[in-house]
Amino acid sequence: MAIVRKNKNTTPTVSGMVEDVVGCKWSMSVLGCIRKGVVRPGAMQRALDGVSTKVLNERLSKLVRYGVVAKTTHAEVPPRVEYRLTAFGRRFGEIIDRIEALQRELD
Repeated sequence: MAIVRKNKNTTPTVSGMVEDVVGCKWSMSVLGCIRKGVVRPGAMQRALDGVSTKVLNERLSKLVRYGVVAKTTHAEVPPRVEYRLTAFGRRFGEIIDRIEALQRELD
């Protein structure tokens, strides 16, 4: 599902996606919000002290592009947008949980 490519002719790699997401402070923070049930961008921005609207939207787009989260736009006025973990995103979350558990063991 990941779209990280070494060049245009190679297949996407999950390891590239992991590096891109885990290596980005805001991507991990946004993913954490979604995992906790904060699914609307405005609520995420209030929950994440210091993130700008531009950065939040970029990180959400990246997570959608990688297939970690899915975006749902409801046909309302004003439009309501929500983000949810995909099946791949839930599996990715399990990996994040293991990394956090390892860190707690080391602490």
